[in-house]
Amino acid sequence: MKQIKFLALILIVGLIVWIDLPENLPIKFNLGKTKINFVINPLKIDFNIFGIRIKRDFKTHLGLDLKGGSSLTFEADVSKVKPQDLTDALNSARDIIEKRINFFGVNEPVIQTVKSNNRYMINVELPGIEDVNQAVKLIGQTAQLAFKEEQPVDEKQATATSIYYRLTKDTGLTGKDVKKAQVDFDSQTGKPQVALSFTDEGGKLFAEITKRNIKKPLAIYVDNFLISAPTVQQEITGGNAVINGDFSLDEAKKLAIAINSGALPLPIKLVEQRTIGPTLGASEVKKSLIAGIFGLLMVALFMIGYYGRLGFIASLALLIYGMISLSIFRLIPVVLTLPGVAGFVLSIGMAVDSNILIFERIKEELRKGKDFSIAVKLGFGRAIDAIKDANVTTLTVAFILFNPLNWGFLPQFGMVRGFALTLAIGVATSLFTGVVITRRLINIFYKPSYKSK
Repeated sequence: MKQIKFLALILIVGLIVWIDLPENLPIKFNLGKTKINFVINPLKIDFNIFGIRIKRDFKTHLGLDLKGGSSLTFEADVSKVKPQDLTDALNSARDIIEKRINFFGVNEPVIQTVKSNNRYMINVELPGIEDVNQAVKLIGQTAQLAFKEEQPVDEKQATATSIYYRLTKDTGLTGKDVKKAQVDFDSQTGKPQVALSFTDEGGKLFAEITKRNIKKPLAIYVDNFLISAPTVQQEITGGNAVINGDFSLDEAKKLAIAINSGALPLPIKLVEQRTIGPTLGASEVKKSLIAGIFGLLMVALFMIGYYGRLGFIASLALLIYGMISLSIFRLIPVVLTLPGVAGFVLSIGMAVDSNILIFERIKEELRKGKDFSIAVKLGFGRAIDAIKDANVTTLTVAFILFNPLNWGFLPQFGMVRGFALTLAIGVATSLFTGVVITRRLINIFYKPSYKSK
């Protein structure tokens, strides 16, 4: 069992190191008369599973302030949009663009709607974008709304797959058949719901679709993303329908905007394209990196000078913490801006703070004459409460700053979210390394050589 755990640990460490490798790292040396010369890169994934291609590069993504990127300005054609629907149409267009280029919410693009005289613009700033033409093509498409029903399959396939994976058959009902989606409230329960109104032709088609799908889910897709799959309760005629469920008001608003993004005719065209450089400048980025490295070295020297071998173990745990955090940043991936780097550096301080609390507790127990193994056990046990409280408090603040529910009274800006995300990842990782890894390292490297008097 111990051998299996050790092998698993070696594999995990190797995977983390492989993910963390710098790009295009040259390896050159002589082995006798043989010259070794090759380049290694971080881990890349490219394979097919069940007909689905999974392709992923693990590399560090830098934000606009560190690397620059592309600025694209689109003009929205609002000629066919009613004045009362204009705000919703622009918000829908902005949201669908953000969903297309920022599906996981961590790429930190800057997307703004701008009015210039009587022209309505959407400005998109993309950090470190490599294929601008592909981005322009992707953004410039009008959002596609589609209603899909269950694809008929044989009994064996129906048993093996969830019904939601079989909702792929086009019904012919699209965004052009929807007049509008808006938030409404159930007259009996008072809960929010989404009311749909269809065109005459769309209403007839919707009646036919609901008639053959009673007690079955009907999927609503925007740009091939499933946004809702309500169950049809009865045939719906008259050109109006209601999507109800256990929605919060915010969820109902998002669903209505998502449907409108495919229903409202709002084509956009590219009017300006330019490349933007790093807003901080190369010299400022270099100075920031030097300051961060210098700070880490000072922390490591202090820990080693004050705690001796325990300090060395803490510094080693800090190195492991940095490697794990970087691999997580690349796995998600997180786009690093300078505020994001600041959040990561701040979490390093939290990691060191945990070690200090643990070491001071261990020293207290040793001064009482306890054996080292008992002192370590008691030290970790008594320090964990303080460490837990400090980290939970910081994670709560990070949650508020990241604002995953998009509450209007909290920050909703990319760089603030980048700071919060890297801080949360760093704090969670530091809690793991400070409590688990540091303890293992102490047991391996320190315990045999120390006995209390």
